[in-house]
Parts: sequence; C-alpha cells; structure tokens
Amino acid sequence: MKPRKKAVVLLSGGLDSALAAAMLIKQGIDVEAIFFRLPFYPISTEKRCQAAEVARELGIKLRIVTKDREFIQAVRKPKHGYGRGLNPCIDCKILMLKEAKRYAEEVGASFIATGEVLGERPMSQHRRALEIIERETGLKGRILRPLSAKLLPETDVEKDGTVEREKLLDIVGRQRRRQLETAKILGVTRYASPAGGCLLTDRHFSKRLRDLFMNSDRVTARDIKLLKIGRHFRYGPNKIIVGRNEEENRLLLSLKRKSEYYFEVVECGSPITLLQGPVSEAATSMAAALTAHYSDSECNPTTVMYGREGLEKKIDVPPISESDISRLRI
Repeated sequence: MKPRKKAVVLLSGGLDSALAAAMLIKQGIDVEAIFFRLPFYPISTEKRCQAAEVARELGIKLRIVTKDREFIQAVRKPKHGYGRGLNPCIDCKILMLKEAKRYAEEVGASFIATGEVLGERPMSQHRRALEIIERETGLKGRILRPLSAKLLPETDVEKDGTVEREKLLDIVGRQRRRQLETAKILGVTRYASPAGGCLLTDRHFSKRLRDLFMNSDRVTARDIKLLKIGRHFRYGPNKIIVGRNEEENRLLLSLKRKSEYYFEVVECGSPITLLQGPVSEAATSMAAALTAHYSDSECNPTTVMYGREGLEKKIDVPPISESDISRLRI
C-alpha cells in the first residue's frame, strides 16, 4: 500500500519551520504541526503564540505541548552536553522529536519534518548531531529537513516518492537570503523574527539558572519564570529578587508563594522585593536593605514594610554598600 501522504512538522513560529510546512503543503502533503511551549523563552513571547498564527496562515492543525518537567530535567542533566551557554540543544531536540513521533503515530503521519538548516546552529545542526538525534529517537530515515534536504542523505519518504526531492532545497549556514526569497514565493508572511530566542544561550540567564540548580533540588516552571525578571541576589541559602519596574513588581506579586515574604518602601517609588528560602533576621534585613537601596527614599535609615499576605511588619535599615551589592548579585 502506498504510504499515506501525511507529515507532522515541528513548528516554532519562526521562518524556517514555517517554510518547511509550506513546502510540504505545496507538494500535496497533509500537514499537522506540533509546537512546544518551553519555559526558557522571554516573557514577551508568552503573550502571543506565533506558531498558532503561522498555523492559521497555512491552514493546518496545531497541537501545543507543555512538558516543563522533562525539559527542565534535560537542561539540568543533559546527556549530550551544553552549547555556549546552558543550552542542551541535542537533548531538547531529541525530546521534541520523541513527542512528535508519538503524535505522528496517533494521527497516522508517515514522517516528521523540521525547519532545521545544516550548519545554522553550531551545536545541534551539524551532520554528527543530526545522526545522533535520528538514532536516539528511533526515527532514522523518517526525519525530513526540507530546507537542507539536498545536502543530506535521502529519507524514506524521498526514496518512495512521497516527497519529491528535486523540489526541496540545499540551504546551508546562517544567511537568511534564500529563506526570505522562498517565503515570498510561497506567500509565507507570518513568522517571528530571529530575535527573542532561547534564553539558555544568554550568559546572564544561564548564570542565574546555574545558581538555581546549585541551590534547589526541585526546579519548576515558576522558578524559571522568576529568573527572567528583576535583579537577583544570593544571600547564603536565600534568593532575593528585586523588581525593576511596575510590570516586574506586578509579576513578582503574582508569582509569590503564600509562604514567601515581600518587601516595599511605602509612599515613595519602590520596588517589590521577594525573599525566598528560610526566613531569618539576617535575610529579612538584607532583603529590606536591597529594597531601600533601589527605592526613591532619601531617609537614613529607611523604613521598609514587609509581610506574607500584606505589609503588616516594618523594619528600619541603613544604606547598603555598592560593594555588598556587587558581591551578592547573581
């Protein structure tokens, strides 16, 4: 029996994966997409699912998958190591493709396609990495990469004629010219810009995440989200997070656990500060001092209000030195 002409495409919302889907649709392939909502992207991307907009433009069904625990564990203990930051790209791709494989079996798709471009990303998009990914997912011969297909070994669906290899591309490297030209030809207009990508490649975010892993046995998506906002300080077993603006203050309050203290200098411009970890007199004083330092108060000492459910307690703190701030900053 002729293989069913159906594919599952890993859709990120970016140009490359949008083109991969569009190219298959043009060949008459029935395409469904899968998008992974990961905790390691900027907060700005949470307000808008670009993959959903791409799927709507292409007229394809989209499944959104959230597997925070599995991906956090992959980052914490990657089998295949890290890239330039704390990014275990190979391990993440293996997780995604294993889930896509299950989805493909569910919907009757004969292969999986991605927007990967040979040589575009140094860790996961070179030949050896692609071979590792295929082997560990059990998808050898069933992962099609339409943008670089002519530079790679033929997949099963190219061999059996399900997909015409001659209509695929041979893009290599990080230049975007050919992708943009192909987008015009295929009428693909809705896709995210290259900016705002995975924070695991960001040096500052990676430093904060490494500190979190070192000091926490259990890390949740909520903990990861907190890493994206505020100024972070390590005070022994305590983490102190100081908001930088009203939006971050609001987020800190919304993410605060009931057991955690928060701090504020009332009746003047002030950050919201969150104290995590065991509560002690020293930790409380330090969180209050940092709150006072970043507030608009000119008093010495400064009165800082704090509490769990409300600002029912107060503490007077002297100024904190810049050297102490630098020493504690993560």
